Amino acid sequence: MEAMERIYTIELHDVTLGYGDRVLMADASVGFGWGELTALIGRNGTGKSTLLRTIAALSRPRSGTITVEGKDLFSLSMKEVAERISFVSTDDVRVQNLRVRDVVALGRAPYTNWVGRLTAEDKAKVEESLRLVGMAAFADSSVESLSDGERQRVMIARALAQDTPIILLDEPTAFLDLPNKYEICLLLRRLAHQEGKCILFSTHDLSIAIELCDTIAMIEGGEFRYGTAQMLIESGDMQRIFEHTQIEFDREKGNVRLKR
Repeated sequence: MEAMERIYTIELHDVTLGYGDRVLMADASVGFGWGELTALIGRNGTGKSTLLRTIAALSRPRSGTITVEGKDLFSLSMKEVAERISFVSTDDVRVQNLRVRDVVALGRAPYTNWVGRLTAEDKAKVEESLRLVGMAAFADSSVESLSDGERQRVMIARALAQDTPIILLDEPTAFLDLPNKYEICLLLRRLAHQEGKCILFSTHDLSIAIELCDTIAMIEGGEFRYGTAQMLIESGDMQRIFEHTQIEFDREKGNVRLKR
């Protein structure tokens, strides 16, 4: 039986990102597919957040094009983008006087009428999204009463309620302890595999990227690299992150260690 053709939701075509005189990433071409969890890694300031914001149509590349489901991203209306891409920022969410259900319902904004009234279908999508992230029992709780991990699940539920094939997350585990980091990433993995979402998130947690993600995108030294963890390890690209530091990547064990 022939292998099933890989279908892409997002494709970068010779994309260059930068600001001022600085180039963050040059001539990157890659496709992110359905049902895949991809980690975006690299040092601070390499352009991870910039890439996510560009794919979310919040900024434009210096050159190149981005297509979403075969259409030029920047030819789409704001509504059309919102129907295809949801974005969870790195901001620590502290919302007063709103219930969990109300925050998740904000994800239905691209589909509601001009007064923002939820239909029965919208309400069902909100409840389903809460169930998928394990927060149904907290639907009537105030967001400010939740733990950091619970709030992050609520923001992921909001993205799910938006009902987009693509979910982008900028450092979704930044405020979480180690167990919650893994719980959130396991949740993202399950959503990608079971719900068929294309999920791309930035992270500094290399072990999580290696252990839980289908593919890894890496920005380092202005260059873009993409592949499975094993591919990046065998090519030597993973080791480049630790150049000029006191630690190195152990190719055999798949973790970091002090240089000998």
